[in-house]
Amino acid sequence: MALDWLKHILGEGYTEAVDTQIAQEIGKGFVARADFNAKSEELKQAKALLTTHEKQLDELKAEGGDLSAKITALQDQNKKDKTAHEGELAALRLTAATDAALTKAGAKNLTATKALLAEFLKDAKLADDGTVRGLASEIEALAKAEGTAFMFKETEQAPSPKFVGVKPGESRDSVPDPQVGSFEARLAEARKANNMVGAIKIKQEAAKEGITLL
Repeated sequence: MALDWLKHILGEGYTEAVDTQIAQEIGKGFVARADFNAKSEELKQAKALLTTHEKQLDELKAEGGDLSAKITALQDQNKKDKTAHEGELAALRLTAATDAALTKAGAKNLTATKALLAEFLKDAKLADDGTVRGLASEIEALAKAEGTAFMFKETEQAPSPKFVGVKPGESRDSVPDPQVGSFEARLAEARKANNMVGAIKIKQEAAKEGITLL
């Protein structure tokens, strides 16, 4: 998301290049919101587990009787809770690392971009440095592909997007291509329904046919 408050401060001096540069500099000195949320959620869940375990032990003390079987059952349940807890934390860390990588790459909409990465992220793992293994190349491919490059802010490394409404070599006064018209109609419907992911897929389909949609 752009730093909208910059527009009010800089006025006519605001550009996307300035926005991107400032966002990158801010990222160097501050913890990303996703990282902060992940740590907060980790602490909250740890406290909740501790409270639950203390309550269970108090109940055992009050009940008395055959504690051996009850303790064994409690230990088994705690192991399951720990495994589930660790899985949730791993998912939070993966989400935080993915959001950080996409933000650094200039993704304009994290939700829509992650939807295209869903298949990859399903089995993704964190590296020792906290990044997601193989994610950089996946993001680079999206940033360079004709059908998805528009989802990223322009950088010095990113290719300039091509804004073409018809096939190369055709003019707007030529006879409309039925295939182009079909893609454009589907794209218009997807946009009307606010289906961004659907619109992206339609653009990708069109790009495979040599058609670049606006």
